[in-house]
Amino acid sequence: MTSIFEEALGDDFARLSPMMRKRFGVGLDAGYACVGTGVMSRIRRGPWWVVPFLYVGRLRNILIPDVGENVPFTIENYPYRDPLGRETVTFVREYRVRRRPSRFDATMILSDGRVLDYLGTHQHLAVDLDLRVGDDGSLHLESGAQRFYEGRLIGFRFPMLFSGRARLHEWYDEEAEVYRIELEVRNAVFGFLFGYAGEFRCDFPEATDAPARLKPVRHESRV
Repeated sequence: MTSIFEEALGDDFARLSPMMRKRFGVGLDAGYACVGTGVMSRIRRGPWWVVPFLYVGRLRNILIPDVGENVPFTIENYPYRDPLGRETVTFVREYRVRRRPSRFDATMILSDGRVLDYLGTHQHLAVDLDLRVGDDGSLHLESGAQRFYEGRLIGFRFPMLFSGRARLHEWYDEEAEVYRIELEVRNAVFGFLFGYAGEFRCDFPEATDAPARLKPVRHESRV
C-alpha cells in the first residue's frame, strides 16, 4: 500500500525530489514517521481585526495568533490507524514564540482519491486539499472546500467568506540540505490573514502508530 500522498498524486508522486518523496512517503506500510525541527524565519498575520479570530482558533489548535522572527518549531508526521479504520497521518506543528508554545493540529486521510485534512483537536474542520508537483520537484498545496462538524447533529459547509484559502509551497534545498516551507492564508474579500516561511531538517524514526499526545480528542466520521 502506498502513502496517502502517493495515492492522491498518482504518477506525479515520482516527480517529487527524492527527499520530498521520503518526507511524504510516511505511511503504515512504510513503517516510519517524519519529525522535523527548524526555525520559522518569520511568522506574520494580517490587520488588527483578524487577531480575535486567530485567538478563538487557538482554543482548539486551529489557528496561530503569534507573530515573530526566528521562531523555533517542530512538525511531527506520524502514521496511525484511527478508530474508524482509516490510515491517518498527523501534521502537528508547535511554535515557541513565548514560554507557552502555540500548536497547530491537523490529521490527514485519503478520501475518494484526495487528501482530506481535519483541523483542530476535535477535527472540527474538514478541508479538501489540492496537490500539485512543481517542475523543480517541490510540492504545492492549496486548500479548498471546508465543512464544519460539531457533535452528531451539527454539520455544514463553512462559508469561505468567513475563512481563508491556504497556499503552501514546500521543497528540499539540496545545497543547504534543509526542507523549506512557505505558507499564506488569504480571504477572498479581506486579503492576507496569516503566513510563515521557514526551514527544517528531518529525522525518520520507525513508527506504525502515533503518540497519544498527537492524536485528536475525537475522530470525525464525516468527510
